[in-house]
Amino acid sequence: MSALKALVESSRFQNFIIAVIVINAITLGLETSPTVMAAAGSALVMLDRVALAIFVLEIVLKLVVYRHNFFRSGWNVFDFLIVGVTLLPVGEGVSVLRALRILRALRLISVVPSMRKVVNALLRAIPGMSSVLTLLLLVFYVAAVMATKLFATDFPEWFGSIGASFYTLFQVMTLESWSMGIVRPVMEVHPLAWLFFVVFILTTTFAVLNLFIAIVVDAMNTSDHAEQEETRELVVTEHELVMAELKALRTELAELRAERGGAAPASGDQALASRL
Repeated sequence: MSALKALVESSRFQNFIIAVIVINAITLGLETSPTVMAAAGSALVMLDRVALAIFVLEIVLKLVVYRHNFFRSGWNVFDFLIVGVTLLPVGEGVSVLRALRILRALRLISVVPSMRKVVNALLRAIPGMSSVLTLLLLVFYVAAVMATKLFATDFPEWFGSIGASFYTLFQVMTLESWSMGIVRPVMEVHPLAWLFFVVFILTTTFAVLNLFIAIVVDAMNTSDHAEQEETRELVVTEHELVMAELKALRTELAELRAERGGAAPASGDQALASRL
């Protein structure tokens, strides 16, 4: 069992799984091309089946090694669900299930440590992001109500209802054709409309959305700090163990020297007695 655990946790095994995930993602992408499928469709299907078999074997090996502890890791559960989706029986939703096979590429997140770090940081940032999202929704709601009341009569397609105003303001926030597509036509009827849209863009795009980035960066720094603290604790623990072993060895050496020092005079007396 220890040998199997060493195999599953070895870097070579992990690199092999990463290579299989990448190759499988490429083959699934090639399957979307009718030309490639006509030329090498059977080979691509075979590679897909081989990759699926390798993924299933990996899950089985981990279940054998870790047993019930396998499901204590969220990343193991993620891998189990991703692989399990593609093993569902094929029925009327065959096209949907075949499309879901590309979800296997997401396993790179659980296999590559740097990607896991990013996802963990995002998960830690969710509480702060929820507060920022609530603030953003509040600003959107206030702006949508104002835009509907101000521009609904002249531009019903864009601001005829709160829902339409929400979508239009979302487009403005993303800065996609916001000036020539929306704001300038509105300014032809309402010359001072630029005040509303400029304040909205400054509030949402350049202020609130940047808070998301700040929160994610802070979460990543916190995650790195926590990992550094864990590494320091491990180093300190190992250092203490090494020092304890050195002290024990010194004590044993001192005892051995004391025993040899006490035995030396006795041997000298015996030599003197034999001479006499």
